[in-house]
Amino acid sequence: MNYYQTSAFTPAVKHLLIINGLSFLALNTPALQNLLFFNFALFPIESGLFRPWQLITYMFLHGGLFHIFFNMFALWIFGTAIESVWGTRTFALYYFAAGVGAAIIHMITTGSPVIGASGGVFAILLAFGVMFPNRRIYMLLIPVGIPAKYFVIIYGVFELMMGISNLQTGIAHFAHLGGMVVGFILIRLWKLPTDLE
Repeated sequence: MNYYQTSAFTPAVKHLLIINGLSFLALNTPALQNLLFFNFALFPIESGLFRPWQLITYMFLHGGLFHIFFNMFALWIFGTAIESVWGTRTFALYYFAAGVGAAIIHMITTGSPVIGASGGVFAILLAFGVMFPNRRIYMLLIPVGIPAKYFVIIYGVFELMMGISNLQTGIAHFAHLGGMVVGFILIRLWKLPTDLE
């Protein structure tokens, strides 16, 4: 069975892109940087700066141009295909639930502040691999596309290795992994569609 998206921008993805873009501009405005970061980034509980809403608001803040570009590009490419099948409500609930789950796992495993939509985005990537396992994903320097199911496995193993070895500071590997794990659990609990090809 084939599924086709009817628009280049499905509703939830479109609104997420807009909000993230506006938040990025605001965070890079000197007069607003400290206010936004210290109130809406995700801080460890022991820091004294944690607030409950940070479990969601951290997903809308990005530290640099490459950070937001790759997150939003992945959200657009993979998210539109998923939202077109699940519908906007289910897609949005999945995205935010996975993002909150990723935040909690990051807080348990790492004692550092974090920003970025990567937890939710990695859950979307996992969902794409489960729903469209044989679709090929093309990357720079790799002339042959990788089936989505193998791409997700490779990425997951890489994030686990990087998280355990702690070789790359400043990257929330366990938040990425957390998004994938929570996403997988949600797909099973909610009995969402899998392997549509």
